[in-house]
Amino acid sequence: MTSEIKSNTVPKQDEAWHALKTEEVLQHLKVEEQGLTTGEAARRQATYGPNQLQEAPRPGFLYTLWEQVNSFVVWLLIIASVVSALLGDYIEAAAILAIVVLNAALGIIQERRAEEALAALKKLTAPEAQVLRDGHRVSVPGRELVPGDMVFLEAGNYIPADVRLLEAVNLRVEEASLTGESLPVQKSAASVLDKNVPLGDRKNTAFMGTLVSYGRGRGVVVSTGMRTQLGLIAEMLQRVEEEETPLQRRLDQLGRTLSIGSLALVAIVFIVALINYTEIGQLFSGPLTYLREYAKEITEVFIIAVSLAIAAVPEGLPAVVTISLAIGMREMVRRHALIRKLASVETLGSATVICSDKTGTLTQNEMTVTRLWADGQFVEVTGAGYAPQGDFKVGGKIADIADYPGALTALWLGALNNDAQLETTGAADQGQTFRVVGDPTEGALLVAAAKAGQMYQEINAAYPRENEIPFDSERKRMITVHDIIEPRPEDISPFYDNKLKDWDVIVVKGAPDVVLTLCTRYQTIEDESKPLNEKTRQRILAANDAMTADALRVLGLAYRVEKDVPDRELTPTEVEKNLVFVGLIGMIDPPRMEVAPALEKARQAGIRTVMITGDYPNTARAIAQSIGLMKRRKGVLTGAELDKLD
Repeated sequence: MTSEIKSNTVPKQDEAWHALKTEEVLQHLKVEEQGLTTGEAARRQATYGPNQLQEAPRPGFLYTLWEQVNSFVVWLLIIASVVSALLGDYIEAAAILAIVVLNAALGIIQERRAEEALAALKKLTAPEAQVLRDGHRVSVPGRELVPGDMVFLEAGNYIPADVRLLEAVNLRVEEASLTGESLPVQKSAASVLDKNVPLGDRKNTAFMGTLVSYGRGRGVVVSTGMRTQLGLIAEMLQRVEEEETPLQRRLDQLGRTLSIGSLALVAIVFIVALINYTEIGQLFSGPLTYLREYAKEITEVFIIAVSLAIAAVPEGLPAVVTISLAIGMREMVRRHALIRKLASVETLGSATVICSDKTGTLTQNEMTVTRLWADGQFVEVTGAGYAPQGDFKVGGKIADIADYPGALTALWLGALNNDAQLETTGAADQGQTFRVVGDPTEGALLVAAAKAGQMYQEINAAYPRENEIPFDSERKRMITVHDIIEPRPEDISPFYDNKLKDWDVIVVKGAPDVVLTLCTRYQTIEDESKPLNEKTRQRILAANDAMTADALRVLGLAYRVEKDVPDRELTPTEVEKNLVFVGLIGMIDPPRMEVAPALEKARQAGIRTVMITGDYPNTARAIAQSIGLMKRRKGVLTGAELDKLD
C-alpha cells in the first residue's frame, strides 16, 4: 500500500543533494520508498511543469521577416523602390522590390528548414523512464518525471533527470556530454560528499543527459527540466545576447556610406544642373517667381539627380550575400551540421579561435587497445574504434600474435573477465558497423581479442563464468571465476591441457600496481610460469609507467587455476592469492583521423585551436601532441591555474 502525501509545500530542487544522506533526501523530497502515488505525481507535475529543457519561443513569421529586411542596405533598396514608383518608373520599382522579396524569402526558407530539422531530431530523442508509481514499476515519458519520482537505471539508459542515487550495483555512467570525462564514472549511493565537491566528483548523483554504461541503479529525482545541471547550462546559453556579425556590420556601414553618398550626389547634381539650366541668381531675389518660372526645369533636374542616386544603390548586393550564405549553409548541412541562422555561416568564417571539447570531437569516443606488454616485450596494436580490424606489430613490423603467447593470453583473459558486448549491424560485404554495449574500456578489450581471433562468445562458451567479485573503485579490480568446460588445443591459453577439465580459473583485472601485489608468479612470453622476483616487479612497474606517460589507460591481468572454487559468495581473501601475473594492456580514446589535417588547415588560415578536457595534464598533453595541436612541452593550463587568471 502507498499513501498520498498531504502537504501544502513542495520540495525544493536546489538543495546540495550530494551532501545529504539518502534518508535525508527522501525526507526533504517528501517521498516514501514505495514511490509517489499517481495523484501526488500529477500535483507535482502541475507545480514544476514538464521535465524538459525550455527554449526561447520560436519566432513568428513577422519577426523572422523583420530580421531579413532589418538591414540598412535593404531599407535603402525599399526607399529606392518607393521613390522610383513616385517618379513613375514602375518597372524599376518592381524590379528592386522583387529583389528585396526574393532575398527575404530565401532567408526565411533556409532558417525554417533548419528549425524543422532540429524539431524532428528532438522527437527522435524523446526518452522513456522506468519509475515506481503506486508501488508498481511502470514506464512513463521522461517529460512526465517530477522531483520525488523513484527511477530505475540500467545499462544503455540515458539518465532522464538529475537523480540522487539510492542504490548502485557496479553502476558506471558516461558523463562526457556534461564534464568531458571520456571514461565512465563509478557511482556509489552510500557516499555523502562535501557541498563544494565539483560536478565531476559527485559519485552519488547521476545527471540528466548522461548514459549508464554498466551496472544498474535506483535513485530519486531531485531536479527536473531547467533546474537540472544540463538545464542550467542551457539557460546560461540562452542568456547570451546576439551581436551583429562582422558581415552585417560591414553591410550596415556600406548602407550608411551609400546613403550619405547618394544624398551628396543628389545635392551636387541638383545644384550644378540648376546653375546650368536656370538663372540661379533669381532664387535669392524672388524665390516664388523663380520656382514658377523654372518649375519644369527644377523637376527634371530633381528626377535626374534621384535617378543617379538610385543607380548608385547595389540592388543585387543583398541577394548575392544571401545566396552565398545559403550555399555555405547547404555545404554545412551536407557535412552533417545544422545552422539555424544564415548569418552564423559568416560568423563561423570569421572565427580566429576555436575552443574544442576533446571527447567525441577531437577523439572518437571509442576506447581502443593500442599496446600490450608481456615479459619485457611490447606489442603494438593497430586499428581504431570498435571494428575488430587491425594488426599486431613488434619492433615496427607486423607479427603473428600467436608467436607471443604471453601477450595473447593477456588478451584472452581480458575478454574473459568482461561484462561488455560487441554488437554488429549490417552485412559484411556492405560495410558493418560495430557498437559496444557496456563499459567502453571492457569493449576495447573485446575488440582487441577479436583482432587476435579470440571471439568472446566462443571463450565464454568454453569457460563459462560461475562466480564473480564485481569491480570496486576502492579495490580497483574485478574478479571472475570460470569453469573449464572444454579446453581446446587451438586456444592459446594456459588452460588447454585436458588434465584441467572441470577445474576453475580465477581471472583478475585491474590497476597494474594493485594486481601485481596479489601475484607470486608471472607468465613469460613463451607462456611459461616462473616465480616473481623483485627485479621482475620493477620491470613491470617501469613498463606501466612508460605506457601511462603516453596517455594510455593501463590494466593488469592475472590468473590462477584452482581445483575447486566454492559456489557460494566469495570473499577477496579466498581468491586473491598466489596469482600469476600475465601482462599489461594499454588503451586510449584515439584521435579522429581527420583531426590533424583539419587542425593544420586551421593553423594555415590563422585560426588558433584550444582543446578543453577534464583529463589529467599529462594525458591532455599527449593527446594534443599526437594530433599536432601542441608542438612544445608547455601549453597546458589547468582549471586551478585558469581560475587565478584575471
